[in-house]
Amino acid sequence: MRKKSHWSWLVGTLIIATGCSESTANEADGQLGEPYQKSQIVMGTNVSVQIFDEGKEEFLDIAFEQMEEYSDITAMNEKNSEVDLINQNAGKKPVEVSDEVFTLVEEGIKHAETTEGLFDISIGPLTSLWNIGFEDARKPEQSEIDDVLPLIDHTKIQTDNEEQTVYLEEEGMMLDLGGIAKGYFADLVAELFEENGVEKAIIDLGGNIVVMGDKYDGEAWSVGIQDPLAIRGQSIGTIDVKDKSVVTSGIYERVLEEDGENYHHLLSPTDGYPFMNELAGVTVISDESIDGDALSTMAFAQGLYDGLEFIEEMNEIDGIFVTRDKEVYTTSGAVDDFQLRHKDYELID
Repeated sequence: MRKKSHWSWLVGTLIIATGCSESTANEADGQLGEPYQKSQIVMGTNVSVQIFDEGKEEFLDIAFEQMEEYSDITAMNEKNSEVDLINQNAGKKPVEVSDEVFTLVEEGIKHAETTEGLFDISIGPLTSLWNIGFEDARKPEQSEIDDVLPLIDHTKIQTDNEEQTVYLEEEGMMLDLGGIAKGYFADLVAELFEENGVEKAIIDLGGNIVVMGDKYDGEAWSVGIQDPLAIRGQSIGTIDVKDKSVVTSGIYERVLEEDGENYHHLLSPTDGYPFMNELAGVTVISDESIDGDALSTMAFAQGLYDGLEFIEEMNEIDGIFVTRDKEVYTTSGAVDDFQLRHKDYELID
């Protein structure tokens, strides 16, 4: 059962192999061979949702309306969004927020504590400097980086459960919830579906994949693992999953090219530059997509061997690690379900 959250009324596209060849309903259990589906741009990324339960098409529109709403209130760069208001009032006063933003902030603090700030939602001043993925992206001056690093500190984020407020202790601090927002929205969509009798669905928020149930023939879904050295939508292999989230963090998504160097968007709150190690991508398989969002970034930041150990020690969490040298490593729980299908990559035991 997914954790409860609050809906206001009534969370590299990976490849999903559905195994469907014709648009027919399975009369025995009311499952569709060919799904109801809808795609559109939300949060600046292509979002696609498929429902395989007959008679549940209306929940596609409901899901997208909710995602648009939550995108508006959590966007760091959206003027007067809830996150923007929190940032505007840093060092001044607490800001009352919605259930969704409050939950995201609390989850972000929890994940920051897990790695002592290696993943930190107060990284906003740094991401704003680089702004990778936007037209005005640039490599900041070292002095600019030095100025903002002291502002990145999750221990200076105050939350008040009774008043449901968020307060940043120092002026200039900024939240950036982009590292976990897509996963949270995917979880919310899955929760909406569960509450309304949807049993089989695929939710793809720009690479954050949640699969509900199994295919109409009872087999697991085959989810393509993004090739981190190629454009979104190209895979190195597949993993078979049921009722799981599959999330990849890597160097393929948003890149700044400057002075002959490529800078990816996964920034270190320690030195202010993109994490540089042997990894090109990390995929995390988990029950909750918000966890996969944060954990894939955390594991990437730690590098291959520490990252592998970090994920291996977690219950019900697995990972697939891809290096820049095209070597692939998996945690023990993913070995049997992962199939390498790209001839240029090598699976290391």
